[in-house]
Amino acid sequence: MNPRALLLALVLSPLAAFAETWKGDPAHSRLAFAVTHSGISEITGVFNQFNVSITADKSDFSDAVFELSADVGSIDTVVEKRDNHLRSSDFFAAEEFSKITFRSRSIEPAGENRFKLSGDLTIRGQTKPVTMNLWYRGTTVQQKNTTAGFQLTGTLRRSDFGVGSKFAPPMISDEVAIKADGEFIKQ
Repeated sequence: MNPRALLLALVLSPLAAFAETWKGDPAHSRLAFAVTHSGISEITGVFNQFNVSITADKSDFSDAVFELSADVGSIDTVVEKRDNHLRSSDFFAAEEFSKITFRSRSIEPAGENRFKLSGDLTIRGQTKPVTMNLWYRGTTVQQKNTTAGFQLTGTLRRSDFGVGSKFAPPMISDEVAIKADGEFIKQ
């Protein structure tokens, strides 16, 4: 091994050793959304299949990196006809774009245990920067697993991603409220 590579490995190895990975616990996590229909009612839904992980060096998660992948085909609004329409090319085009992904780029303090989480969100093959509110709800030990809890909230514009462009507001609101709750188990 050349001396530079050895020196770099020695410097970076201790830093890498402190990074911890946390995997989402699907049984105790939810990825939900809400839109306004016809300007008078709220329609809610979830993605039933998604994976989220966190990598962090600090125990307060102030340097955390979040990564999400959601299966578009798992969209569920409790109305099968509507779910099938949402999977179609009119909305998410699930056959062509089967995943929604997010990777955080930065996390900024916004109060006690609260952060602004910014990153790149990809829907329908279009990647846009988004910023959401993140609440670190704490860490506990359950059945010998160290578990951390988070809640993410914010608003997206579906038009930014070409979702449902045939359906103008107020038929379906352009703003989509996001609320995700998750428990993450330290690996």
